[in-house]
Amino acid sequence: MMDRLVLFGLLLGLGALVGTQLLEGGHVAALLQGPAAVIVGLGTLGATLFSSTGEALAAARRELRRMRLPAADRRHAIPTQFRDLAFIARKDGLVALERHLAGVPTPFMQRALRHVIDGCDEPQLRALLRADVDARIRARLVGASVFETAGGYAPTMGILGAVLGLVRAMESLSDPDALGQGIAVAFIATIYGVGLANLLLLPVATRIRRQVEDAVHEEEMVIQGALGLQAGIAPRMIERLLLAQIQSEEPRA
Repeated sequence: MMDRLVLFGLLLGLGALVGTQLLEGGHVAALLQGPAAVIVGLGTLGATLFSSTGEALAAARRELRRMRLPAADRRHAIPTQFRDLAFIARKDGLVALERHLAGVPTPFMQRALRHVIDGCDEPQLRALLRADVDARIRARLVGASVFETAGGYAPTMGILGAVLGLVRAMESLSDPDALGQGIAVAFIATIYGVGLANLLLLPVATRIRRQVEDAVHEEEMVIQGALGLQAGIAPRMIERLLLAQIQSEEPRA
């Protein structure tokens, strides 16, 4: 099920466009122009495909699938989880954490605990976890860049469609009524291009970047928790350190 905020925002933007048309005495049917949709839609798609790699397009598809569901916010559960794991490690040793890997909420946290159990020292553990995070974040940001690229092309395709429509309209100079209608239709392409960019493509890219930012905050907490386990920090202290990290991030939300 799609995140309700995504659906609501899209419908609100489209509603504003249609509502303005109606308030100004126009007809909704006037906004439905097949040729304008073709030049903007296929033109934007073609330019985006031409300028993107297969890996980037695959990343964009993955990010679209992620947007179908609200992102889970696990940050407030992580301090408690690491506190409990620290109690287990203090009582039975780090190797005992292996029995609890299945209950860990994310694959990244499982990998982090696996490194701790395997006996990585602090520099190795920090380097491994940060390399893991950096690789996945770069891949996700590539997906966002595809939508930003498409958002840059769409308005230009709208202008191109408007120019082509005006060329067609100039052929009706002898018929003022047909000329006026042709000019109106031509500028629908501009509406399509600007609307596609600013109501869909660029908001999608912005949302992906925000989700990536939230994921980074969560995984930074996991890194700090894993380092705390490796260093043998007291369970309550690990919990307080991670709670303090949440509080330091909240003003940015």
